[in-house]
Amino acid sequence: MRVAALYDIHGNLPALEAVLEEVRRAEVDRIVVGGDVVVGPMSRDAVRVLVDLDTPVDFIQGNCEVAVLADMAGRDPGPLPEQVRAAIHDTAQQFDPDGRRLMASWPKTFRLEIPGIGSVFFCHATPRNENECFTRLTPEDRLTPLFDPLNAAAAICGHTHMQFDRMIGNTRVVNAGSVGMPFGEPGADWLLLGPDVQLRHTAYDLEDAAARILRSSYPQAEEFVSRYLLKPPPADDMLALFTRAQLT
Repeated sequence: MRVAALYDIHGNLPALEAVLEEVRRAEVDRIVVGGDVVVGPMSRDAVRVLVDLDTPVDFIQGNCEVAVLADMAGRDPGPLPEQVRAAIHDTAQQFDPDGRRLMASWPKTFRLEIPGIGSVFFCHATPRNENECFTRLTPEDRLTPLFDPLNAAAAICGHTHMQFDRMIGNTRVVNAGSVGMPFGEPGADWLLLGPDVQLRHTAYDLEDAAARILRSSYPQAEEFVSRYLLKPPPADDMLALFTRAQLT
């Protein structure tokens, strides 16, 4: 069995479409979507494309789904910058009650047996929280109490938009990176699982993607294109930022 792990799409439909083309060529048997499909230029369309796939798809919630669901329910999504709150509210307006029920049905974690790897645990950020940050530099002793109790051969996460593959205690922990907003090299990052673990990077037509996003109704389309699509933040800069914000 071969499984594609797609994380942090953030409504970037052109990136998702490019990755799905590679996923089809890889003849995967299953797709796991690890959260943060939404909050971005074409969030509703990205969800629809994934739901309509012929390949079985399993979803888990990321921090953005949690925040959007809170907004839909009239609750405060948390202490966030005003610009982020506006993006969350705009995304919430794109979904009807059926869309809300769909996202609300996604669990926060998922486990799957993958031949060649073993028991694989999927979460968005850490096993206990969809908002916590850790990176390839986070000291192992801070992370072992979170991952060893899983009794999993591997754990797949995302959230920080940068791929890594490291051992934490007895668990191989792999960050899938981001399909829609990778930090570092432009393109789209994802994982191919089974019988080994492959960190994949998909190049696609960024200029065409930028034009499509700019034609969308997303109020922050220009910023998304300039800051996250055409010239993503350098990985070293984001690594330093997340290191300061990581769990203690």
